[in-house]
Amino acid sequence: MASTTFSGPVTSTNGFIGDIKVPAYTVASAPSAASAGAGTVIYVSNGAAGSAILAFSDGTDWLRSDTGVAIAAS
Repeated sequence: MASTTFSGPVTSTNGFIGDIKVPAYTVASAPSAASAGAGTVIYVSNGAAGSAILAFSDGTDWLRSDTGVAIAAS
């Protein structure tokens, strides 16, 4: 599988085919949401009260993709 690093919008004229892998962290190891910037997405292995969840930065906090509340290990 090829690995590509990019920045900026992704545009596809023929539809997207393939996998998207986002960076993986625990709640304790997640980077600063402010430094990551609003709109950044990460995988948090224990961010939904111990369960895995995708989270996004609002520029201040990492928020759960399912509820919009801050990630938490418990």
